[in-house]
Amino acid sequence: MKRNKILNSDQIKRKLERMARQILENHYSEKELILLGIKGQGLEVANRLVEILNSIGKIKVVSESISFKKNDPINSEIKCSCEESHFEGKVVVVVDDVLNSGRTMIYAVKHVLDTEPKGVYTATLVDRIHRSFPVRADYCGLSLSTHVDQHISVALDKKDEDKDSVFLEL
Repeated sequence: MKRNKILNSDQIKRKLERMARQILENHYSEKELILLGIKGQGLEVANRLVEILNSIGKIKVVSESISFKKNDPINSEIKCSCEESHFEGKVVVVVDDVLNSGRTMIYAVKHVLDTEPKGVYTATLVDRIHRSFPVRADYCGLSLSTHVDQHISVALDKKDEDKDSVFLEL
């Protein structure tokens, strides 16, 4: 399998900073924002966005997580790091690393919608634009048209951000 690096660590940092500024610009009047990271790399993206948002803005921003079986979300248990009532009346941004078909994102959004939030938005580091479900990225680091048989892999190192990269695998 051939791997082409499409984003290095500096480019990822810049993409996340831009996304954070867009989130802050659109939700500046909120008292609290919740970034709900999809377990795995989505949670790491959410944590990094929270760190940036807390450093540049005055809004309280918290990171929560959601997990379920991505290949069978309907029949899997959804686990959330907070009580669902925590979303009530608040703006929630659901975050994942790669938006491909939209399946994972739509199930996470559906879970949040059941709790009557003020608003639900989506954020992703890479949007592949292969939609099977009616979901789009409100905040996106990189929009990339790929072939269906290609794969995007995101490697975010929790200990050393200089090792971060995004690859297109052929």
